[in-house]
Amino acid sequence: MRKRLNDELGRKSISEFKKSEKLPVIIVLDNVRSHNNIGSVFRTADAFLVERIILCGITATPPHRDIQKTALGATESVDWLYIHDTLEAVKELKKNGYTIVAVEQVEGSYELQDFPVDRGRKYALIFGHEISGVSQDVVDICDACIEIPQFGTKHSFNIAVSAGIVLWEFNRKLSLQ
Repeated sequence: MRKRLNDELGRKSISEFKKSEKLPVIIVLDNVRSHNNIGSVFRTADAFLVERIILCGITATPPHRDIQKTALGATESVDWLYIHDTLEAVKELKKNGYTIVAVEQVEGSYELQDFPVDRGRKYALIFGHEISGVSQDVVDICDACIEIPQFGTKHSFNIAVSAGIVLWEFNRKLSLQ
């Protein structure tokens, strides 16, 4: 096997990315404090052609050196906006027809692989603060919560890892339809 060169990978230009059909998903970052996590989520959102990222609360916004370091330019391709109040952002998404899904450990949650994803719907996936998670007031208005099954002694993933796992599963399920 030979590693492929960058020009063999078929990467989109930023203008091609902007014109491409997007995964019907918006990512909401609820008070995410790590600049590296934010940048990594941008990079993953670019990889999966996510519609947009909404940054809320204490979540930092581009341009920022530490976000750029992990985003590797994805802040230029992925549309984003900042809304101070996560609850207000989520209410607006709900009003605009998005199914609101928190990635959080709650009573009555779906395991990720069991969550029914429908091509006819638009989704807002909410990822929360590294320690306290998605705010309870936001969880209260969600249509569903999903958890990523875990089997070790730790019961959480890094937010950037969670975003990658969840977006992979949503992409996989939407591609099968």
